[in-house]
Amino acid sequence: MDLLNKNKDLFLALYRFVLGLLFACHGAATLFDVLGGSQGPAPGFGQWPGWWAAVIELIGGALVLLGLGARAAAVLCSGTMAYAYFIVHQPQALFPIENGGEKAALFCWGFLLIAVLGPGRWALSTLLTPSRALADDRVS
Repeated sequence: MDLLNKNKDLFLALYRFVLGLLFACHGAATLFDVLGGSQGPAPGFGQWPGWWAAVIELIGGALVLLGLGARAAAVLCSGTMAYAYFIVHQPQALFPIENGGEKAALFCWGFLLIAVLGPGRWALSTLLTPSRALADDRVS
């Protein structure tokens, strides 16, 4: 357990990085038909909600990955996935395993965790404002 406590900043950074990368890749796949392309018909420019969700996925995922404005980006990404779950998936069936909403539910809760915990010490915003790292040290 001591190993986990000593390296919690590293694990939070890895978690944030992977979560942001996966989300940004999903947005890029939808918008630019890369990485295997969209999982369904690609939305037209400005089409609600698909195109806007893909833009949020790409930009929000990148911001979380980098740790720039990560809390605000994580809240927006979490809300986007909550919307996706409750509007698209939940009306089909109650549980995510039944309605295909596992990814939306996992992304929603994953981003909510980043919003609550913050981006951690190894975020770009911490490097740009070193006083934030000192404040985090005092809180820990």
